Amino acid sequence: MPLSPRRRLRRLARRIRAMLPSSTAVAGEAATSSAGDGRRAWEPPFDASAPAPPMSYPITDLAALASRSYLSAAANFHLPFNRASTPGSGEPLPARRRVLVCHDMEGGYRDDAAPQGGTNPDAYALWHWHLVDIFVYFSHYLVTLPPPCWTNAAHLHGVKVLGTFITEWDDGAEVCKEMLATEASAQMYAERLTELAAALGFDGWLINIEVNLDVQFINNLKEFVNHLTKTMHTAVPGSLVIWYDAITVKGELDWQDKLNEYNKPFFDLCDGLFANYTWKENYPQDSAAVAGNRKYDVYMGIDIFGRNTFGGGQWTTNVALDLLTKVDISTAIFAPGWVYETKQPPDFESAQNRWWGLVEKSWEVRRSYPKQLPFYTDFDQGRGYQVSVNGQQVSSDPWNNISCQSFQPTLKYTGDQAQLQAFINFKDEPYSGGNCLTVKGSLRPNIIFSEQLFNGGLGMEDGSLHLFYSVRADASSVVGLSLNLSSNKHSTSILVAEDIATFIRKKQNHKYGSYVKADKVQPLAPDNQAGKISPETDEDRVSDANVDASSSYHVSLGHISIQKTDANTEFPPAGSWVTEGEHISWSNSSNTTKRVNLKLNWKLKTPDQPSFRKYNIYVEKSTADPNSKTSRSYLGVATVDTFYVSGLEVASQVTNLKFIIQAFAHDGSWQELIDCPEFLLDIAHSGV
Repeated sequence: MPLSPRRRLRRLARRIRAMLPSSTAVAGEAATSSAGDGRRAWEPPFDASAPAPPMSYPITDLAALASRSYLSAAANFHLPFNRASTPGSGEPLPARRRVLVCHDMEGGYRDDAAPQGGTNPDAYALWHWHLVDIFVYFSHYLVTLPPPCWTNAAHLHGVKVLGTFITEWDDGAEVCKEMLATEASAQMYAERLTELAAALGFDGWLINIEVNLDVQFINNLKEFVNHLTKTMHTAVPGSLVIWYDAITVKGELDWQDKLNEYNKPFFDLCDGLFANYTWKENYPQDSAAVAGNRKYDVYMGIDIFGRNTFGGGQWTTNVALDLLTKVDISTAIFAPGWVYETKQPPDFESAQNRWWGLVEKSWEVRRSYPKQLPFYTDFDQGRGYQVSVNGQQVSSDPWNNISCQSFQPTLKYTGDQAQLQAFINFKDEPYSGGNCLTVKGSLRPNIIFSEQLFNGGLGMEDGSLHLFYSVRADASSVVGLSLNLSSNKHSTSILVAEDIATFIRKKQNHKYGSYVKADKVQPLAPDNQAGKISPETDEDRVSDANVDASSSYHVSLGHISIQKTDANTEFPPAGSWVTEGEHISWSNSSNTTKRVNLKLNWKLKTPDQPSFRKYNIYVEKSTADPNSKTSRSYLGVATVDTFYVSGLEVASQVTNLKFIIQAFAHDGSWQELIDCPEFLLDIAHSGV
């Protein structure tokens, strides 16, 4: 894509680095090296086969793509950590205008490059998934592979994820000549891209050929697009290949800014066109006319940095969106990380909510989730300053890991003027994960405040429905959950609350079809509530209804769980698992401590292994002194069945390490630590 001066400087730096000797054909970008020289850990020299803290990285040359080295467990130690654990829906895109988000932020592979997460609680994240249909992970490397955290979070919310294949500048032209030398080579490279997407669990590709190319290569370029589209559709149901508007069928690098005869031959071979963002007012209508019944497959670009983009981007992005809404055509929002990169005031959370509020006001909510039971959310955004399980804190360390996102509420941006604010709270003690949802402010007497949390499409059958939630509230603050049920014939709402009398007394302000008394279960730090209802209709949506008879109101909602049974998931006992430790290595830290690195693996002995949402990893350190108390520490979270322990400090008196793997089910339940699988590392016999 056309580069700003800032990005041109980045590109120049990368080209200089590319001239350095390299020890590997595969390279990627993650954290800065420990040498303190400004290099990224993936930059040359980089041995992808050597055990190291897991990272996500791109493929930078055709030789690495052709060799399949990224997908070789022997050549790529990081491979199992980069497989997404949350599958896509496999459903086709809806027949309506859509939002594609192209994530171009600080060159890519920043905090998100660590599959096991990091320590920066202020890392960039998205949580407005209800406004997004497609998420593209973009950088200026040849093959940009989405870090699994983005795929996991997006797939949870029903959003498709694409990687990027890009060729630019003189080097890119040489890549194209090699790739497109023959029809067979064009097909082979298309198949390699399909293999990567299928193996890593994402949904397709954005193809950006941004070079001048001799017309003799155009037929093979079209075959590359055609073959990639066909193989992706076969390998990954519901997958997409999107063509970026840069090169024309004449081989000229000439951005058209719309769909026309110069780029339509590529559009006809794939699933959509990403039109460059410097379009004029009449271009969306022109594109819709050319596309005909495929107008929703045209995504009109909007550069949020505002580089010659219609409407100016930034805080006037809605100008372009309003026009596209009238034309009824799709949009491609490029670089929404502008809010984060430019440190928009007053803080990232507020600025991000305000900016996406513009999108929602202009575009409206076009999607619904969740769509299947069981439903569980603890409002975790995938970052925070602590970690809790069952209302008990297990870690007080700051962290980030987008894979840990649970379903995000569809909170509307109200600005700072609203008397009552609903927001994701990183400061109050969470029930689970790192955040809770808080409603705080003042409320006039005899008024019921309501906030819709989710717009679901849950199909429900006859029988009981069980609703569980945890809440911490001031003594004078009352909270309830309203489930809005609808079918083709009628609709109703059911209020679940502990204090029904308050809502009945103020019913004139909010109509409920019926009431269900919530019962307290297990007196935890956040009061747990449970309700049981028998639905009469076919669909379900969840919203939050709060009331307060005084001026001050403060309620924190810890989690919501909706399921067909009141029983939690039954977890396999510890003896059902096989655990092992690999690549164990030790180093001296001081005269009294040493450090250990190892890779933990676990699997069930039976082949029909159930799917778990995540695993918390702990370690217990024991000594030979029977009177010494065993200490337990939280190490992190895994979304796949492997975890790399890096630089764990061990005192000299410790005789063994017991690693505990705690599974979490999709209904929000967790296995008790005493029943969890373990791996015991006997230090005396581990080669120290």
